[in-house]
Amino acid sequence: MIVGLLALAALSGPPPAARECSRNELQALMAAESTPYVLTCRASLNGGRITRPVLIQGAEASGAGIDCGGGSIGRPGASVTTRQPTVAIWSRAEGNGFSRPTGVTLTNCTLHGAVRVWGMGAGGSMSDLLDSSRTAGHTAAAQSAAPTGVMLDRISFLATGSIPLYAGPGVTGLTLRNSRFAGRSVSVAVYLDAESAGNVLTDNVFDIATAREQIAVDGSARNRIVGNRFNLGRKGGVFLYRNCGEEGVIRHQTPSDNVITDNTFSGVNWVRPQTVVVGAREGGRRYCGDDRGWPFGSSADDGDNARGNTVERNRTVR
Repeated sequence: MIVGLLALAALSGPPPAARECSRNELQALMAAESTPYVLTCRASLNGGRITRPVLIQGAEASGAGIDCGGGSIGRPGASVTTRQPTVAIWSRAEGNGFSRPTGVTLTNCTLHGAVRVWGMGAGGSMSDLLDSSRTAGHTAAAQSAAPTGVMLDRISFLATGSIPLYAGPGVTGLTLRNSRFAGRSVSVAVYLDAESAGNVLTDNVFDIATAREQIAVDGSARNRIVGNRFNLGRKGGVFLYRNCGEEGVIRHQTPSDNVITDNTFSGVNWVRPQTVVVGAREGGRRYCGDDRGWPFGSSADDGDNARGNTVERNRTVR
């Protein structure tokens, strides 16, 4: 079984782009139900409203998406969870590997709650992620298992407590642009998790109350965070670190080669203005030893080891 989990390869080749949703599918998508709707087509809402959760899962959902046309997804003010977010874009364990969706789009929507993009560990089952992290090729395995090429454009996130946008382990090629964050989060606004890479966050507005920094770059590499506007509310801005040992999962990749440029920060803490912090943890967490015993990644070194990051032309507005 462990051998099978360690293969962790995506199924060969994505299917053709998803078709347009039928009238019956649109009616089901917009029905007043609490069970998630499994979306495998392209939906155009023309200003309509979806109140049930949406699940976009597996290779059969490649090319699927929702153009809200100014409409909305989710229930205003309703809490969501990591296991049942407003929109879940997930891979599915299948045989010795994973079936993952590619090229998913969400555009022109007001989104109440949260979007979760996950490969290994989707839905809360962490055993595949834990087992893979014990192998030297974990970064490549996580990336081949996770959704890729997700596009989020002109999304107005109204957060209700849970992190409004979470890119899970191994997610690559996610683009978030022309979007806005409001509401509140018990943690951060955007989380780029371990082994994720090559994601782009550009021309977004962060005006959300967070308990921590606005963007967490946790063992995530080669991302571009460019041209965004942040109202920090005296909290932190963009933190780069590696969350060693949490839940025993070894973090292999370091938060390196990221580009963080041309962003504007207001609401900065006067005493400790933490707009962009490279190497924000360097270990020092009680669980850092929970992944000990392996000769690589955070098991061998609790440090953030953030290298090659470009932090330029960011502006602080008092």
